[in-house]
Amino acid sequence: MWQIAGLPAHPLLVHAVVVLIPLAALMVIVGSVWPAAHRKLGVLTPLVAAVALVFVPLAKEAGEALERQVPESAALEVHTELGDQLLPWAIGLFVVAAGQWVWFRMRARKRSGDTRSTAARVSTIVIAVVAIGVSVGTTVSVVQVGDSGARAVWSGQSGTSSTEK
Repeated sequence: MWQIAGLPAHPLLVHAVVVLIPLAALMVIVGSVWPAAHRKLGVLTPLVAAVALVFVPLAKEAGEALERQVPESAALEVHTELGDQLLPWAIGLFVVAAGQWVWFRMRARKRSGDTRSTAARVSTIVIAVVAIGVSVGTTVSVVQVGDSGARAVWSGQSGTSSTEK
């Protein structure tokens, strides 16, 4: 059922996640520390994070369908458990990207008056720290899921490595 052109959809959908999540994370981080980049990226950052977020459950569902078709293994179990942890991170990345975009839009509209208040500066720094933390966490999660998936595929279907066979 979860196939694209006769191939399992999971490895194909995963490529979108592997590209879009780190891209969105990078855009959030750059926008946090470089105001000119944030102004140039604008709404594109939360849009990329939203598209990435859509692909995460699609890849997960396709992966669960594929899991039912292959033999069980310890490596596959690790991959599945790590994959379950990615969606909350992706949601967090989208929320941070959207919140950061809204915050900077509100700040841009108030530029006509005195916008150099201490509260605004502290808020901007707090938002940047949270944005960077969530971006790094999400990217680390993607790397862990991808690494465990590659190990599950390349270590053999029985869950043993090629040196143990």
